[in-house]
Amino acid sequence: MAKTTGRKKRIIITTAAMLAIGGGAAFAYWTAAGVDNATTSAAAASEDFTVDTTVAGDPLSPGGAVQNVTVTIDNTSDGGQQVSGVAVAVATTTGGVWTAGNCTAADFLVGPVLVNGDPFTATEIAAQSRLTGTVTLQMKNRTGVNQDDCKGKTVPLHVVVN
Repeated sequence: MAKTTGRKKRIIITTAAMLAIGGGAAFAYWTAAGVDNATTSAAAASEDFTVDTTVAGDPLSPGGAVQNVTVTIDNTSDGGQQVSGVAVAVATTTGGVWTAGNCTAADFLVGPVLVNGDPFTATEIAAQSRLTGTVTLQMKNRTGVNQDDCKGKTVPLHVVVN
């Protein structure tokens, strides 16, 4: 029985000591929290496409020759960029209404943009690559309309790529 009592005493003393140490620690602690905000380097901004046009064909006349216009779109950026649309119109450099006397954009017909003979569809141009398309330009024969003011005029084409 003496062994049991000694053993019980040791358990009680050890438990009391642990409670005293543990209980004291339960009330003496630091609060802590952690927050982190990671950032990466900024994503590269998209760069504007470089657009170039060349015109080939005979001079325009009412109902006459068709000129072929090559539209080249260069992606000079370091990443692929999406081309959603290409629009070509007879217009000023800012896209405004073009007139030269009585000669207007209404005197001309601009065909759809074709890429490899097919109508343009949205596409991605790889980094440092280009997309080439063509459109046709023709002077309409507007019956009953004097088109003399169109003689010798340089017809401006406004190309919008987005």
